[in-house]
Amino acid sequence: MEQTQNMATETLIRQPKRLPWLKWLRRIHAWVGLWGAALGLLFGVSGILLNHHRVMKIPAAHMEQSQVELALPAPLPVDATALAKWLQVQLNINREPSKVSTEPAKTITWSGQTFQQPGQWRVDFYSPQHSVNAEYWVGNTFVSIKHQDANVFAFITRLHKGVGMGTAWVLLADTLAGGLVFLSLTGLLLWTKLHGSRLVMTGLGLTSLGLVVFVALNSL
Repeated sequence: MEQTQNMATETLIRQPKRLPWLKWLRRIHAWVGLWGAALGLLFGVSGILLNHHRVMKIPAAHMEQSQVELALPAPLPVDATALAKWLQVQLNINREPSKVSTEPAKTITWSGQTFQQPGQWRVDFYSPQHSVNAEYWVGNTFVSIKHQDANVFAFITRLHKGVGMGTAWVLLADTLAGGLVFLSLTGLLLWTKLHGSRLVMTGLGLTSLGLVVFVALNSL
C-alpha cells in the first residue's frame, strides 16, 4: 500500500505543472475564435467561390447587367464632379461615387489618319448589391450607364473583396485578420505547452510551409 502511494506521489512530481496563465490563454484563444466565427464563415464560403468559379465553372455568382443612355440637360455638366452629382439625383443613389476619373482630349492615329479624340469622364458607384458605371465623352448630349445587380452568391463574394464597403468594414475585416494571426501564434504556444510534442509541431509546420512553397512555385 505504501509502495503504491509512493509511486503515485512520484508520478505527480514528474508531471509538469500547468502554468496558471495557460488557462487564461486558452480562454482568450477560444473567445477570439468565437469573435471571428461569423466573419470566418463568410470569408471561407466566398473564398471557395472565388477560388473555383473559373476552373470548375461554378455559376453561383452572377451579375445581371443592363445598359441605358440618358440625355443630359442643358447646360451640359462642366466637369466630372458635376456629372457625378447629377447622376446621384437622377438615379437616386444615396452614396458618394467610388471613383471619378477623367482623360483629357488627345490626338490619335487610325488607319493613317489623325483624329482629335474628345475627353472622357468616368463615374463609378459601387456597393455589394449594385454597380453603376457611367461613361461620358465630353461634348455629347447623353451619358452611357451600365448597371449591374448581384445575386446572393455574387453579393457574398463582393463582401469578401470589400467592394463598395466603407472604412468600418475594412476595420472589421482587419480584426478578423488580426484574430487569425493571434490564433495561429497562441495555437502554437498552447500545443507546445499542453501537448509537449515540439517535434510533431515542427514537422506539421514544415510540411505546411513546404506545400505552400511547392504550390506557389508550380503556379509561376
